Amino acid sequence: MPRPRSEHPTELELQILKVLWDKPPQTVREVRQSLATAGRELAHTSVITTLNVMVRKEYLTRSMQGKACLFSPCVSRDVATRRMLDDMVARVFDGSARAVMLNLFDGGDLDAEDLKELRRLVNQKAKERQK
Repeated sequence: MPRPRSEHPTELELQILKVLWDKPPQTVREVRQSLATAGRELAHTSVITTLNVMVRKEYLTRSMQGKACLFSPCVSRDVATRRMLDDMVARVFDGSARAVMLNLFDGGDLDAEDLKELRRLVNQKAKERQK
């Protein structure tokens, strides 16, 4: 029995999306080499299968250049990460952005520069809410 279709990319699909977000379009061979460089050695056929599944899921588009298939993402990094984050916040933190932030602050290793940037973002968000 096949696994139910995931609303979000699997771990491998996310790795492939990251490769393609950095430098689209790429051939199967280029994607495979990028994954291997990142420590994920896969058979050529496994990469082809995964890329084709991602085309069916509409994460990627496929075009031909001569005899080579070129793959490009059709979902942006921002959209994909927003969807995944929204899902995690809903499922793990019952929709509470506050709980997420408190958890990140409590467990995160934030330096002075990180805290400065977060203060800036919080102040900016507060100004937007006052309008």
